[in-house]
Amino acid sequence: MSIIASNAFDAIPDTQNVRDTRRIPINKVGIKDIVHPVRILSRNGEEQHTVARSNMYVDLPHDFKGTHMSRFVEILMGHERELTVASFKTMLAEMTARLEADAGHIEMTFPYFVDKAAPISGARSLLNYDVTFIGELIDGQPRMRVKVVVPVTSLCPCSKSIANYGAHSQRAHVTLAVRTDHCLWIEELIELVEAQASCELYGLLKRADEKYVTERAYENPKFVEDVVRDIALKLNADPRILAYAIEAENFESIHNHSAYAMVEKDQE
Repeated sequence: MSIIASNAFDAIPDTQNVRDTRRIPINKVGIKDIVHPVRILSRNGEEQHTVARSNMYVDLPHDFKGTHMSRFVEILMGHERELTVASFKTMLAEMTARLEADAGHIEMTFPYFVDKAAPISGARSLLNYDVTFIGELIDGQPRMRVKVVVPVTSLCPCSKSIANYGAHSQRAHVTLAVRTDHCLWIEELIELVEAQASCELYGLLKRADEKYVTERAYENPKFVEDVVRDIALKLNADPRILAYAIEAENFESIHNHSAYAMVEKDQE
């Protein structure tokens, strides 16, 4: 039965291996938005189980009709162990080699949870952050980026300076993408961003905590321009960071639009 099955399988035509004559190479071909469980290695050494949405692409030479789509899923299945920047780089190299490509690209986006203690009561809760690992392999050279979206509180310095009572504050998102060839924990990037905001967010606050975060933001007003510049100063001082892009968006509480600022730099 095994010989018959093998012969039957070999007899199935492989259309994607037919030579293409249009002489047009394809920059990216693969699978998009595949949902798959992953295990992320946390800074404390524990594994966090989460679910990622992934895009996996390779380039395709002009004379190849198609790529082997099933191999992308096989590669993803083979990397269910804990994921770090280093292991992500290994998966990228494996994908490019198995698909006989010169260039590869993987994006993997997942929710990441951090156990946080409220500043006064110490009440513990989880706060979620959107994280993306992005890897490219071009001419054998890997380029790795980590992107985090960090929700924070922003309080307007102008409002504070002109108002007789209080100042308007709002929730904001800071999106930080860094390129690195070194070990860089997700928690490090989150903490770096939160330290430069008017105040960080918490999943659970008691009354004493609410008093603290309200007064903390009032004592630490920041424009979106201040936030991106202060984060950039920290990144410029870190030799592990090869390039970065910082975006801050305030979901304004007194306007029907957002305030936005962006700084990017390639240190190479």
